[in-house]
Amino acid sequence: MIYFAIISSLIAITFAFIVKNKIIKQSPGNEKMREISRAIKDGSKAYLKRQYKTVFIVAVILIIVLWYFFGFKTSLGFLIGGAASALAGYFGMLTAVMANSRVAESAKSGISKAFRLAFLGGSVTGFLVAGLALFVVSVFYLITKDINSLIGLGFGGSLISVFSRLGGGIYTKAADVGADLVGKIEAGIPEDDPRNPAVIADNVGDNVGDCAGMAADLFETYAVTIIAAMLLGNLIFPGNLAIILLPLLLGGIAIIASLISIVFVKISDKTSSESGIMKGLYKGIIASAIISALGFYFVIRDINLYLAGLIGIAITFLIVVITEYYTSKKFRPVQSIAKASKSGHGTNIIAGLAISLESTSLPIVVITFGMLAAYWLAGLYGIALAAVSMLSLTGIIVAIDSFGPITDNAGGIAEMSGMPQETRKATDALDAVGNTTKAVTKGYAIGSAGLAALVLFGAYIAEIEKLGKKVVFELQDPLVLAGLFMGALLPYIFGSLSMKAVGKAAGAIVEEVRRQFREKKIMTGEDKPDYARAVDIATRSALKEMILPAILPILITIIVAIIFGPKALGGLLIGVIISGLFMAISMTSGGAAWDNAKKYIEEDPPGGGYGGKGSFSHQAAVTGDTVGDPYKDTAGPAINPMIKVVNIVALLLIPLLF
Repeated sequence: MIYFAIISSLIAITFAFIVKNKIIKQSPGNEKMREISRAIKDGSKAYLKRQYKTVFIVAVILIIVLWYFFGFKTSLGFLIGGAASALAGYFGMLTAVMANSRVAESAKSGISKAFRLAFLGGSVTGFLVAGLALFVVSVFYLITKDINSLIGLGFGGSLISVFSRLGGGIYTKAADVGADLVGKIEAGIPEDDPRNPAVIADNVGDNVGDCAGMAADLFETYAVTIIAAMLLGNLIFPGNLAIILLPLLLGGIAIIASLISIVFVKISDKTSSESGIMKGLYKGIIASAIISALGFYFVIRDINLYLAGLIGIAITFLIVVITEYYTSKKFRPVQSIAKASKSGHGTNIIAGLAISLESTSLPIVVITFGMLAAYWLAGLYGIALAAVSMLSLTGIIVAIDSFGPITDNAGGIAEMSGMPQETRKATDALDAVGNTTKAVTKGYAIGSAGLAALVLFGAYIAEIEKLGKKVVFELQDPLVLAGLFMGALLPYIFGSLSMKAVGKAAGAIVEEVRRQFREKKIMTGEDKPDYARAVDIATRSALKEMILPAILPILITIIVAIIFGPKALGGLLIGVIISGLFMAISMTSGGAAWDNAKKYIEEDPPGGGYGGKGSFSHQAAVTGDTVGDPYKDTAGPAINPMIKVVNIVALLLIPLLF
């Protein structure tokens, strides 16, 4: 079982590098396109290099602490988990920035070729994430034979994920907000206009936030879910190696299924609508799910466990459909925000907030009933298998997510290099879909994180019982209530710090762009904007602002555990899961709805009723998008890994509490 998982993971990693080399061989376009692509690539590499240097300092301190309290194997697991997560994000992002100009160039030959190249670029990230996660968990367990030390590996991945999500999210939204506020509203120039000094920083942000950030996020979720399922299997069925290794086997089957499903992802050159392009991507998800389900049937002999696994796949589909409903331009939520924009800035904000609150209802209902059904079928281990099955689609899901920043950058390069209108029409159609795919995959990441956190909480209780202790979490117990309140508070404090960080960083970008417009003759074309200056400001601001919100959840978890004990710590875990799930879904779906409402107005034809670009309703929608951007790309997605960091730290602390 474990060797099959290792072989499957190596096939995925090998495939990723073969595709990467295939993409590099494609034409990157003319010199202007290559110049823009190089600027984005250099900015992305420079940011990640500085981010990892900052994280390295924190990681070294934590390695020493883990070695002292928990031993060498746990600290080694932490180092391997963090390094693998960073590698997945870094190499995946490099492929994305190499693919952007090539996608723009291939659009000259038709939308189908550009679509295929963008998806293959995204698949490098997707299969590196799934392959590396499965590889390091399998090999580390094979060598150490110690499930508890795997918790350290999960902690390493989670820490990198929080920093990547926060740092990348702060960077991308600071640049985006700065570019929009000064460029679109004050200067009245289009998005991706080369005269905007923040335009390269904005394109860099798409890669470090949506590509590297999402890769680290889902690497961590994938690895932590498998580790939690193995840990829970060992605690519930001690010594049953088949049960303990089953999550690794399912991961291997799912990787093969995702690789096969790639052949189904395609569109024709006649496709131009958002729904047609989305169908091309969804074919891959559907094929991967069906092949995975068939593969699971032959290895899960217990019918109840098999049905619990199918529930995880069903939850994935429902969350994808629900998220698309709340974030796509085709449906009521986004159109209602666009309609509210006709009345002004205030009504746009009110409508967007209403949709963000409403968007939590259906995903929570799906997760709740899915969790109950899996539990009724096979107990806590049934929930664990549902979570593993849900994460089995990670390879194809991350490929579809990374499709977003690649097509976004391709659209920007097409605009800045002055490519023909027909080519820009193709890149714009792909870019519009990319915005929805990013929202859909964030919904998937949050839903899977919710199930993973529930599995971790189950492991927390089982681990305590394994030590011969009995802890009852009663609502009338003030310690449990205190923990619940502290846990529910964490996502709010974390979200607040994240939003403030974007505000501060965006303020610095706004001042820099205004200064350049004021001091240089950029608008007349006599002077060139200083892109590097804006990139540097965004980088420094993001790295400075990400430290406190990333460290705070770990410190609060340790403080609650030491001062109030295991009951309060259990309450904290419950509180952070419930509060965090609601906030993360609300922020990501609401923010994406704001963004697409702006695009819906921009696409409005003359006389269509919304006014189109530059109209009063468009200005109101830009304001809403400015609020929604840090919601959907910084605070909301970063809550996802934060929830699991808290749960993993709690698991590590159990031996110290008794």
